[in-house]
Amino acid sequence: MPQPERLADAPEFHIKLPKFDREAHGYLLDELGNNGSYKFLLTAGSVVDAGARPGLGEYGRRRRAELRAEGALVDAPADPARPHAAPCWVAARDIECNSPSAAAALVYGYDASGPESWRTAEGHPMADYLALSWRAPRKAWLVRGSNVSGHNLVRGLWFAEGFVSLPGTYLPKLEAAGPPTKSALRRFVEEGYEGAASYNQKQGLVDELHAFLTQMRVGDTVVTTGDNRLFLGRITGEAVQSPSQDGLSNVRRSVDWFPDGHAYEELPEEVRQKLSVQHDVVDLTGELEALDGLAGQPEHTGLATGADAAVRDVAETSAPRELSFPEVTAEMAAKLLVHDPSWLDEVRELLLDEKQLVFYGPPGTGKTYMAMKLAEHFGGGPEQVKVVQFHPSYAYEDFFEGFRPVEDPETREVAFRLTAGPLRELADRARREGSAHIPHFLIIDEINRANLAKVFGELYFLLEYRRRSLRLTYSGDDFTLPQNLFVIGTMNTADRSIALVDAAMRRRFAFVELSPRVEPTAGMLARWLAGEGRDQEPARLLDALNSRIDDADFAIGPSYLMKPGVYREKGLDRTWRTKILPLLEEHHYGEGIDIAARYGLEALYESIRDRA
Repeated sequence: MPQPERLADAPEFHIKLPKFDREAHGYLLDELGNNGSYKFLLTAGSVVDAGARPGLGEYGRRRRAELRAEGALVDAPADPARPHAAPCWVAARDIECNSPSAAAALVYGYDASGPESWRTAEGHPMADYLALSWRAPRKAWLVRGSNVSGHNLVRGLWFAEGFVSLPGTYLPKLEAAGPPTKSALRRFVEEGYEGAASYNQKQGLVDELHAFLTQMRVGDTVVTTGDNRLFLGRITGEAVQSPSQDGLSNVRRSVDWFPDGHAYEELPEEVRQKLSVQHDVVDLTGELEALDGLAGQPEHTGLATGADAAVRDVAETSAPRELSFPEVTAEMAAKLLVHDPSWLDEVRELLLDEKQLVFYGPPGTGKTYMAMKLAEHFGGGPEQVKVVQFHPSYAYEDFFEGFRPVEDPETREVAFRLTAGPLRELADRARREGSAHIPHFLIIDEINRANLAKVFGELYFLLEYRRRSLRLTYSGDDFTLPQNLFVIGTMNTADRSIALVDAAMRRRFAFVELSPRVEPTAGMLARWLAGEGRDQEPARLLDALNSRIDDADFAIGPSYLMKPGVYREKGLDRTWRTKILPLLEEHHYGEGIDIAARYGLEALYESIRDRA
């Protein structure tokens, strides 16, 4: 009977056992076991843990005993340098296993996933070399199409012709035998996109193509976004390559799109959170139940489809467009409780001119909320916005790029891999072909809580000189910050005084104050109360409180009193005692001041009555 051959194009795989400072090795065979997986050959000389854990199944225990009895697994020679080391066995000959998982269980002494446990010399999992792997019976996916190299494909092509797609300009002709392995896709992308994409963009493209070609199946739910709405459909066909002349939709799957969409503001919170993930293909299976609920109750918005929409939308996006922000409207100002739209106009102009801006002020003044809403408005939606929060241990490697430790869940082995941080990811996304006219925003919350010189590194130079490039510390790439990337920071002046910000940052950022002593924050609570139909007394109390605080950096912002819980029974008193007074206790620590007598509600009520 002929012996099975080694599986073509599959490398040798390893499992490292740090406990013994040795490893097991072997390769896939071109024959299926009785469970449908490829068989695996554990090669002679492989180390095997002699201990059997409680997680090892009955078949695994019986198989290990048989191999011991046959002499296929023998005691490893004693290591004089490690006299107290745990006992291990060595494979005296090649051992054929029914599957990679059976081989992994044999090596570990407990049941384990073979596709994840076996790794190449470079650390890639075996799963990358298998065309198919187990997945949920039905999954859900987000595929972005409203900005593909500057074109909106959603209404113009996807809805009109009934498909969803990914670009793949430099991909070779894919084999018709079945979905390509992740390993093959990595090779195609490395070869085809050499010099046309950064390492981070190439890794993202591999992941997206693998999901689109291999993990997506007929019957899965697919969603996309556009015009601040979410649209749903069902995948009806296998992936095919299309001779797309423009390189925008080279890989396609046919889709039955539902004719109606859902406003972003009305989506379930868990779906909205997932939509902020900045990849072109996102697994939404965890939100499948919520999406099914939306599919059962679509809104009727009269979505235009057909050839006329295709002609109109493609024409709208074909011509180059200049980078700009939408205009500020009175409705937007009212929604943000801003006293005068001209204040928002000034912020808009500062961002266009400087590209970096910081909102600074005491706690509770709405700095982060304002930053997020403005970024979403000027950028065209949450897809172009990424939020990070600085803290004292934040570093350049976290923010931009660096070698990060990645731990194998089974062997506990740690390998260091070059990993992109949020700024590198957003810069790569903003730099995509045809995206130059689309603003992308990075919001840095609590920007003054980190060591800024340590976090920004050479990026300080690029913030000021957007048209110049620098050689990066880790990847060695020549890098520029794209013109369509904007940064909004928030700075809590009660946490660290703005006076401590170094001159380099002052020169590169515009600073806009959000404080109870100036508009729009000064009258924000009063405007909110009026909109809610509530009495103005909380606004008067807040004004009286801030008039008694001697340091403007420690004033109390209105957001503490803009929450529903404040207006339930005893809610105002509870908020004052547990939120506001502790802040003032800290401010006056060691001064011997009676905080309740000076800032308590009873004292402030008396002050208001005296003024009346």
